[in-house]
Amino acid sequence: MNSLELIRRHQLNPKRSLAQNFLVDESHLVRIAQAATLAATDQVLEVGPGLGALTQHLAAQAGRVVAVELDDRLIELLQKHFADQPQVSIVHADILEVDPGTLLAQADKPPMPYKVVANLPYYITSAVLRHLLEAPQPPETIVVLIQKEVAERICATPGDMSILSVSVQLYAKPQLVHHVPASAFYPQPKVDSAVLRLDRLPTPAITEIDSATFFRVVRAGFSQKRKQLVNTLSAGLQLPKTTATAALTAVNIDPTRRAETLSIAEWEKLACALPLNPVR
Repeated sequence: MNSLELIRRHQLNPKRSLAQNFLVDESHLVRIAQAATLAATDQVLEVGPGLGALTQHLAAQAGRVVAVELDDRLIELLQKHFADQPQVSIVHADILEVDPGTLLAQADKPPMPYKVVANLPYYITSAVLRHLLEAPQPPETIVVLIQKEVAERICATPGDMSILSVSVQLYAKPQLVHHVPASAFYPQPKVDSAVLRLDRLPTPAITEIDSATFFRVVRAGFSQKRKQLVNTLSAGLQLPKTTATAALTAVNIDPTRRAETLSIAEWEKLACALPLNPVR
């Protein structure tokens, strides 16, 4: 039974409050599973299994699948559907309220590497990605179906960077796998989507400064669109303009540049050069 038949049979009207759009095009479900390059030894955390259409593909390729679903209407349906597949566990939870690593923890066994596959509502994309990437035990790979525009922003290079691209690329290497048209969903969203793969870096891209200080500077830099860095840093960090200018010049960054032009390495050098008071 395909996804549309399940929706009609169980009268599952997608919840607007959860921004539900079920992916019903089988060809794209196959390609998402392929993007995760799964093996029989892999553990997969699936976020937002919905009707279980993608879960079925993951379960056929991975050794274990833990599917986390927030919509209580879908839990019993998923449990019944996968009752004869012991490698699949259904968890009723909000992914933002739980440590992803603990969902895959097994008694008397050390933590195992895992991958995440997710079809995320657009409005929680940034929050979920940060939650996963900054988890005590982050996934080694994330394959996520998100709004096309957001995927492109995450993959941006200096010249088009944003806080989102910086925050993701600090921890992982992004790759836009393929586009998914709105027509592949029920109901159809107003925008197209894309499959994004994130491969976690062995260590974060910054090593000379803590992430809290780093993001304090980045947020200040992006605080005023299209403004010169010397102005945004001075205002955002409450520093004299002369101090901001001196720090930028010291690390060979033109004070008239804009935040979107800086690389992560440049942000790190700048954060180290700025005389910041500790946050209390």
